[in-house]
This record gives sequence, structure tokens and C-alpha cells, in this order.
Amino acid sequence: MLAIIGRIFALCITITLALANVAKAHEIRPAIADLFLENGEFRLEIQLNLEAIIAEIGSEARNTTESPNADYYDQLRAMTPNDLDAALDRAVFSSNIKVLLDGKPAQAAIVSVEIPEIGDIELRRDSRIVVSGALGNSEILQLGWAAENGEIIIRLMDKENNFNAYLTNGGVSDPISTKGATVIGFWANLVNYIFVGFDHIIPLGIDHILFVVGLFLLSTRLKPLVWQISAFTAAHTVTLALGVLGILTIPAGIVEPLIAASIVYVCVENIFMSKLSRWRPLLIFGFGLLHGQGFAGALTEFGLTQDNIASGLIGFNLGVELGQITVILICFLAVGFWFSRRPWYRQYVTIPASVVIALIGSYWVVERIFLA
Repeated sequence: MLAIIGRIFALCITITLALANVAKAHEIRPAIADLFLENGEFRLEIQLNLEAIIAEIGSEARNTTESPNADYYDQLRAMTPNDLDAALDRAVFSSNIKVLLDGKPAQAAIVSVEIPEIGDIELRRDSRIVVSGALGNSEILQLGWAAENGEIIIRLMDKENNFNAYLTNGGVSDPISTKGATVIGFWANLVNYIFVGFDHIIPLGIDHILFVVGLFLLSTRLKPLVWQISAFTAAHTVTLALGVLGILTIPAGIVEPLIAASIVYVCVENIFMSKLSRWRPLLIFGFGLLHGQGFAGALTEFGLTQDNIASGLIGFNLGVELGQITVILICFLAVGFWFSRRPWYRQYVTIPASVVIALIGSYWVVERIFLA
């Protein structure tokens, strides 16, 4: 028994140290491009992780440490703005921006490159590149960029018409009228944001994944698990909507440590309690309110407009739910189906897994409060 406990403890320490390195990585997020149609030309103002672009780290990696080019990325991250600008091949960057005018290839040229000072190299640095091109007599514009650059969000900055595209795998946007975009349909936008929401859980939402796994570990039976997930869903739906609408906004510096703390609490309760407590669904509801604010912070980056905010919210929330259900199904098929009724399940699965997740959450609490 002591040997088994020793191995479990060693495993917990190893995983915690590994996650400490992951926490220092920079998450790969989509670039955000604001599109302006003015004076017979288009202009894209792109906010992006320029170091990741130069190092050719795209959406195939969840964060920079997972790429074989991680060392080169770290070198770029430590460069001054002038040195980083010199490392950018402007011709290649321009050629990787796809422009179609009435279905025919066209070109965009870099107008300016703005790179912040180095600052804390443990933090991601967002640069801003402006590109433009002539529209000529064309009526339809389509935009995109190369798959190796990762994902991009294109937002038309037009007061009367709205267009919002989320492009992956080198995709090209739907047709945009050069006189002003056609408003994207409710169902098309809803489907787009289902993918965005799912992606925010799998693979990007490791903290939300661990929270859901923590719920599963104590409640492998369907009924109590459904109660907890339902409470969590109801709560984060409310604060997600309030956050995106700007009615309730809690700073990330407060929300993110509390989300990590919620993971710790759930797993500590798993360790010391053998069955679901009466108050746990209420606590899960409270934690859901926190996670909803975290979701809102991510969704706000996508620049939802009045015309697509309803479909965007519904789609994103559906995507999040599909992601959570997928996590539960994976846990059930990998562990619950085979072992949950075994007399040793709690001792050798629930408790060790909860210890590991609690240690990870504890590290995140410290990291998000003192190392952010």
C-alpha cells in the first residue's frame, strides 16, 4: 500500500511540474482583423501574435511549447520591435493574405507594422499589421489567409451592415459586397459559433476540462452528474450573456484565479467526501457563474454586433455544451464504463486523479495571482 501511495504521489508531482511549464506557454489564439471599405480600397487592421507567425506556429498546436519551433519563438519573443520587424518577411506575409475580387486573385500590401516593446517575455505580445489594396470596379470581396498562419476572425467595421467571419484551415470568407457587407444569416452565424464554442473547450479550455472531469470523478452515475452539469450550464449561460452584453464584467485578474480555485475545491471535496453533498449543486451553480465570465471574456474578443449577437451567443453556448458533453463521454468510455462499479474505484481512480487535478488547480491559483 505504501508503495502504491508513493507512486501516486510521484505521479502527481510529475504532472504538476509538467503543467507548470505548460502554464508558461502562450496560447495560440486566432488573429483578429478589422476590415474597412473606404475610398475605393479595402484595409485590414490585423491584431496578431507576430512571433508565432514568423516561427510558423499555427493552430496545429494549442500553445507555443507544443511546436517544434518553440525555441525560435522564444528567441523572437525576446527581440526588440526593430529586430522583430526585420525578422518579418513582408513579401511572404503579404502573399499569405488571400484576396479575391469578383472571384479573381488580387493583392494586399503592408501599410504599417506596430510592435510593442518587449515587456514581460512570459506574456504574449500582440502586434498590429495594417494591409490594404485597391477594390477597383469589383463588386465582391473575399478574404482569408494561409493555413500555416492559423485561424483568423474578420470583422467588417460598418455601422449599417455587419459581417463576421471565423476562418480556419486557410479558408476564405463568404462574399462581401464592396458597397457594404450582406448581414450573415442567423443560422449560418449560429453554426459558426458552435465551432468557436466547442474549440474553446476542446482543445483550448484545459481549466474548464479539468473542472468537468472533477465533477465526473465523484458522480459517475448519470442522475447526479446531470444535476451538476445542468446547474453549471444554467449559471454560465447567464453570466456569459451578461458579460457579452456589457451588463456585468468582472476583471480577468479576479475571475481567472477564482476559476482555478473552483477546480481545487471540487477535487478536494472528491478526496474527502465519498458521495455527493446536498449543497454541491448550489456550489457548482456559483462556480458556473465564474466560468461564464471567463467564457464571456473569450467571446468578447470576437466582436459580436447587434445583428449577430443572439445567434453568436446561442451558438457559442451550444458549442461549449457539446465540448463538455464530449469530455464526459470520453471519461465515461475510458474509465467509468469499465471501472466505476469496482470496489477499488474511489481509492485508485477518484482520489489519485482528484489529487493531481487539485495540484494543477493550486498551481494556477498561485500563477494567476502572483505570476500574471
